[in-house]
Amino acid sequence: MPTIRDDEIPSATGIPSGARRTDFVPPPTLAVTEELLHALPKTDLHCHLDGSMRVKTILELAEQQKVKLPSDTVDGLAKAIHMGEVCESLEEYLVAFDVTLSVLQTADALYRAAYELAVDAAAENVRWLEVRYSPALHLQKGLKMTTVIDSVLEGLRVAKRETGIKCGVIVCGIRHINPQTSMRLAELSVAYKNRGVIGFDLAGAEASFPAKDHKDAFQLILKNNVNCTAHAGEAYGPESISQAIHNLGSHRIGHGTRLREDGDLLNYVNDHRIPLEVCPTSNVQTGAVSSLAAHPLKFYFDYGLRVTINTDNRLITDTTVTKELWVAHKELGLSLDDLATIIVSGFKSAFLPFREKQDMLRLVNEEIATTLAAFDKKRHVPVKQPA
Repeated sequence: MPTIRDDEIPSATGIPSGARRTDFVPPPTLAVTEELLHALPKTDLHCHLDGSMRVKTILELAEQQKVKLPSDTVDGLAKAIHMGEVCESLEEYLVAFDVTLSVLQTADALYRAAYELAVDAAAENVRWLEVRYSPALHLQKGLKMTTVIDSVLEGLRVAKRETGIKCGVIVCGIRHINPQTSMRLAELSVAYKNRGVIGFDLAGAEASFPAKDHKDAFQLILKNNVNCTAHAGEAYGPESISQAIHNLGSHRIGHGTRLREDGDLLNYVNDHRIPLEVCPTSNVQTGAVSSLAAHPLKFYFDYGLRVTINTDNRLITDTTVTKELWVAHKELGLSLDDLATIIVSGFKSAFLPFREKQDMLRLVNEEIATTLAAFDKKRHVPVKQPA
């Protein structure tokens, strides 16, 4: 019998609940713990390479390359890049990238950053990782864009051989750089299609830099059947999301925090099953929302939107996918069943070929059920008392 998507089930109510899934249902009394969330298979669809380095690696690369940093200690550098701190704005948050990019201008540094990111993600059971960055930002010391791409892809390949994690690269156009550069990056993405690059993105400061200015680059992407996403509705209103969808043709939306301000657009996103790449802690840090309690993630989920939970920048936000899922439970009240649904939505929303995605989903559903059963069984094992 052919597989039916969850949103095509005749009896579906439009609300993503356990009633829409029959393959696994968590035991009603199984507690949500960070240990359990760590054990579950996960995705990270919105993860910036230059925002997800190890602090010690930045320090070591700076020493090797004779690059001057704001501090030469772990704690001092963490403070300088606002690691885990709430910033005044997205623009202030983005200043941290000046630090990380200063040491990511060589092939070896790019290889190492990509390798370590994938290894770190694999360590928390991320099975599918989409790494995004803009090659145009790594040319300060004369690297070619092709060298930038090749170095990152090689780092991800080695990590896959060692850990089994599957990865893909999303090339980012930058809003506040001229549209001609976005076109060059789009051409690069087309050339590397089926060679490790799985998608194209538009990142950078939203205010005063409308998405529609980069329409030509996205037209090239779409004509070549390449996946695309765009940062939108993070530091600017729903008009930014509308442009990402209608002018750029985005298949997913990065953040989408302000989508709730436009009910008609929200319903369009829901009706067309356009996934949202939600990054809760980052949204607080950049000022996109005032607090975790004010985040629209739960509303989006309850309403039926396809939401995914991601890190954005593991270093600057000081987070992991496990932490983000934990925050969604503790601060927003999402249940284990809710989180399991969101995890599966991550795999459904991955920029993967349909057949490969089907195979991965089948394995993931089985593993989630097995993991939940194992934790439930462990809960009932009596603790031996000391003699």
